Amino acid sequence: MSDSEEKRPTVMVSGGFDPVHVGHIRMIREAAAHGDVIVIANSDKWLFRKKGFSFMEFKSRYEILDAIKGVILVDSVNDDDGTVCKAIERHKPTYFANGGDRGQNNTPEVLLCQKLGIKLLWGIGGEEKVDSSSDLVKKTRDFEVPPKRGSPKHSGR
Repeated sequence: MSDSEEKRPTVMVSGGFDPVHVGHIRMIREAAAHGDVIVIANSDKWLFRKKGFSFMEFKSRYEILDAIKGVILVDSVNDDDGTVCKAIERHKPTYFANGGDRGQNNTPEVLLCQKLGIKLLWGIGGEEKVDSSSDLVKKTRDFEVPPKRGSPKHSGR
């Protein structure tokens, strides 16, 4: 990088992303308006602690997240403490961005960000949660019998 080039800011987002849904895409794309996005995907063990199962393994979530425009890095973290603080310390982003369901009172990384001078962004991707990964998975589990589909339609070619 030349002296005349300015380094782009980095924006860290984190979550289970299990499964990835439109709310996650909106959050990541809006975060990209602030800089290059670093996505921290929580571990499969964290998902088991949070909701009792993992719908998609880390490797699959990684591949999907890495394909989203604006993402420069997808990384994992040792989240045994229930936070992504170790990833924040490792990457030292310019911003730590959170979606509409997060705030000062339910984001344990706030104090570390303040200590390190990392700016916090709130309501990224919208002030309200668009979808919930847990709710999407629950909807699929609520089907006792798969829905019937009509006969396949052909174009007649």
